[in-house]
Parts: sequence; structure tokens; C-alpha cells
Amino acid sequence: MSTDDAEPTVRTPRDPADPEPTRVLPPERPIAGPVVPEASTTAGPTPGAPSAVGAPGVGGGSASIPAPGSNAPYRQAPARSVTQRSFGRPEPLDGGFRPAYPGQAWPTQRPAYTPPPPLDWHQQQARAYTPAPPPKNNRTILIAAIVALIVGLIAGTGAAVSVVALDNNNGPVDDPSGPAIGVGADPKIRSGSVSAVAATLLPSVVQLKVDGADNSSATGSGFAIDNAGHILTNNHVVAAAAKGGSIQVVTQKGKSSTARLVGRSPAYDLAVVQVVGLDAPSVQFGQSELAVVGQDVVAIGSPLGLAGTVTSGIVSAKNRPVTAGGEGEISYINALQTDAAINPGNSGGPLVDMNARVIGINSAIATVRGAEEGTSGSIGLGFAIPIDQARRTAQQLIESGKASYPVIGANVDMQFEGGARVSEVNAGSPAARAGLRTGDVITKINGLVVESAEALIVAIRTHRPGENVRLEFERGGKPRQVTVALGQQTG
Repeated sequence: MSTDDAEPTVRTPRDPADPEPTRVLPPERPIAGPVVPEASTTAGPTPGAPSAVGAPGVGGGSASIPAPGSNAPYRQAPARSVTQRSFGRPEPLDGGFRPAYPGQAWPTQRPAYTPPPPLDWHQQQARAYTPAPPPKNNRTILIAAIVALIVGLIAGTGAAVSVVALDNNNGPVDDPSGPAIGVGADPKIRSGSVSAVAATLLPSVVQLKVDGADNSSATGSGFAIDNAGHILTNNHVVAAAAKGGSIQVVTQKGKSSTARLVGRSPAYDLAVVQVVGLDAPSVQFGQSELAVVGQDVVAIGSPLGLAGTVTSGIVSAKNRPVTAGGEGEISYINALQTDAAINPGNSGGPLVDMNARVIGINSAIATVRGAEEGTSGSIGLGFAIPIDQARRTAQQLIESGKASYPVIGANVDMQFEGGARVSEVNAGSPAARAGLRTGDVITKINGLVVESAEALIVAIRTHRPGENVRLEFERGGKPRQVTVALGQQTG
């Protein structure tokens, strides 16, 4: 039968069961997998047509693609997996595929998607193997709380700090020619521990037992201030032995020794005694000027004859004008006020900060009105002489047995209130040279309000002889102002 070539050829759709047509690859193209049919490919090679040398074909060349459905396995060139990680190995290929029927297509296997590592993967690994910092302990938290508390107290007591600054006392000043006192070994204790303060100071605190020539007696406390056996205490403790008698010093170890009276100052209620070969270490002085209201303090002494007694409290006020001393010898103190329990017998003992440094000398207590003298105990108001003043006085007493204090050379009315009214001006005194007169009412000293005669005396004694002070006063209802160069008196 002949065919008509003039008729167009219509391609018959391929039955899916028929094998897929194949084509011959050119020699320069490697065999990389299943052959994709093209539209111009014939169903097979033309019979009798010569094959190119080396060209793969059916029955020709050195390599050929097996016919679909044969037993020869498909060949696939090795290729890098698209899912290969930078730190892994390529995904294995399935090389064991066998078609289940003639013309079965190569199976499409979609590998599971693996997301790339995060950009900070290395930092995450480093953090994973870095040990966590140790938690803050309670001591660190406690120290932080204490620091915050002190800062708050300083902020709340600016007025008190300003008062001290106006007094021109820039800290304790030692007399270069005098002995070194209050410079014992640095306690170096953990701040905030009352037990540590007590353990450090108790060996330095002694008990004093005084017997006077007139059969009077007294007990009190004191503490070592240098390595020569000098002990600082109150004048009213040893005053009974000033004109004869004996002073016994008992150390913490119970050793009793006889002491000699080196010197005393009724004006400041201070005295120094000495025991040669005293078995007690020297204390270290702090700075009472730097004390703030609310800070913790410890009082050590022999209240009611009970040696080695320790009490604790706070500084409840500063710059309190207080009178103390024995009969006929009145002392005026610009005192530190404390609520640490102080009782008769504590006099002369140290008031110390939480670094075991002495900032005051316990000297007086407040009493309830109407109570008999000597029968009242602590009511939560005790007073201590600031160590800044006591240091200067002690140095003078050790050097010469006497101490000086500043004066203006005028008497004031102790009954007047609302200022200090001048009742008498001594001829040739600093007050007379400055122009003060009887009847003038002094209201301020260096800008600080003066409310009573005691307040004026205490404020003057915080200075040194020779210093200048500015006094504001009223005369005939008109305000006036003068500058007075302080004089000096011994006592």
C-alpha cells in the first residue's frame, strides 16, 4: 500500500502504556541521568543508517542508554546534594531504583527541608559552654544596702554637716610638739559587726576606782591612748583624787595597777592618768566631725561597776549644748547625743563607730525632772565629748599637765532665754576691744543661732584660742555685728 505524502501528518497521541521515545546524545555530552525526550526525536534509529563514530546508539558505539524495561541499570553521575550543610555530608542518593513496568519515570524524591543555622549560631554555642556567673551573696547585698542607707543619712543631715563646717574645724589637728595619741593599730574589722567592735576595743578599755583624801569615792571608765600607758577619762571621775587619794586601774584581764594623775581640764571634763607598763593596746581615734545622725555606734565601759559592758545604738543628734562635771566644776560640751545605754560608771569610756575607732568620750546622761541625783539610769539620752576636741586637750595635758580653752572675756546671764545677754564685760578683754557692752544680746556666732548662754559658751569652746569669730547681737532693738579674736584661759 502506498502513502500520500501530500497529506499533512497528524501526530497520534502516545499511549501512556507505550515506552517513552529515546534519542541519541551527541558524543561530547556526558550521560548524567535519564534522557528527556524532545519533540523532534523519532521512535528509534533508522534502519540501515550509519552511526557516527563513538556516538551512542542502539547496537553501536562504546556506550549506549539501555532500552526502557531492560535489565541494565540506569547510570547517574554523582552530584552534590542541594541539601548538603556546610558542616555535614551530602545526602545519600537512592541508587537501587528499578522500574516496575516499562517506561516508569525516575522517582522524584524531595528531601526534607533543613533550615540553615542562625547567624549567631557560634555565639549561641559559646554561651552554652560558658559557665553562668556566681549569684551575689547576702554579704554583697548587705553592703549595698548599708551604702544606700549611709548615702541617705548624709543627704538627710546636710544641716548638721554645715554646722560643723562653719566652725572652721577641718578635722583633728595634732600638736607637732606633743606626743602622738590615738594612733594605735588599725582595727581592720568587718564593718557592721558589734561583736567584732567589742572584741577589738575591750582589751583597750579599763575600769577606774578612785578614792579621795576626804573619804569620797568614784568609779568610771577610761581607755589607753598611746603605748606609754596614758589613759583618757573624764575629769569628774578622778576629781576626788586631785588633792590626794588613789586611782586604781583594772584591765580586762583583771590586773589592777595604781595610776598617777597626769592632768585634768574641768572646762572640757577631761583628764589623763598614766600606768607605767600598762597591759592594754592603744585605740585609734576617728573623726567626730564626720559622724552623721543615725550612724551605728557602740559604747564600752563599766556601768554600775560592771566592767567590760558593751551597749549599742546610734548617733541621735549632734552639737548638743550640755553641761557636765562635778560640784563647783561645770563643763560645757558640744556633745554627740546617742541612744546607746549609758549609766553611771560609763563615764570616761569610749563611744566608737563600727570601724572600732573612737569618736567620743561618754560623759553625761539626761535625767527625768524630779529624780534624785545618782538614782537615775539611762533613759535613752546619753552625751559624749567629741574626740576632735578631746584629742587636742589630751595632748596638752600630757605635755604640760594643763589645758587651755578660748574665751571672749565677758560674762553672760545664765537665766536669760532667747539669746545670750551680756551681763559683764572684762576690761581689756577681746569682747571689750570688739566693742561689746553690758546688755547686748548675742543671737548668732559665725551664722549659727544662739538660743541660750550655754549655747554660746559651747560654740566658743569648739574653737581655739586666737581664732576670729563673728558675733551678731542686738543693742536697743537694732542688729549689730562684730568680729572677736578669742582669748585664752587655762583650766
